[in-house]
Amino acid sequence: MIKSVTFEKNKTITMKDLKRYFNLNAEPKDVYNALTNKKMLEIWTGEDAVMEPVPGNEFSLWGGSISGVNLEFEENKKIVQQWFFGEQSENSIVTIKLHPDKKGTSVELHHTNIPDEAFKNISEGWEEDFFGSLRELFI
Repeated sequence: MIKSVTFEKNKTITMKDLKRYFNLNAEPKDVYNALTNKKMLEIWTGEDAVMEPVPGNEFSLWGGSISGVNLEFEENKKIVQQWFFGEQSENSIVTIKLHPDKKGTSVELHHTNIPDEAFKNISEGWEEDFFGSLRELFI
């Protein structure tokens, strides 16, 4: 899905949404823990993290490369965050849903309002860095 958002007078920024599915060889509770526990985040990302699974708290991953605010948590089922991309008029929202699967966990990712110029990097980052690293954690 593609949206256009105006930031400055006469300057239109194209925004995109991303939806992907991933399978991980771990129970949903273990995946949830890896996504919400500061120490676990630092283990699989290899970088400093700030995370407390409390709505309204700010977070950062990969030493501050990704930052935002936590919006919603449903233990072992769902995480909703707002990611910051600098000056943009619409919030970029990441929703991660965890579904039990016979092989572990099926993850449903929905990331909205990604600036067009960041879309390729963000899309590849989800595939390679984020879920690629999580897959390695759960081998």
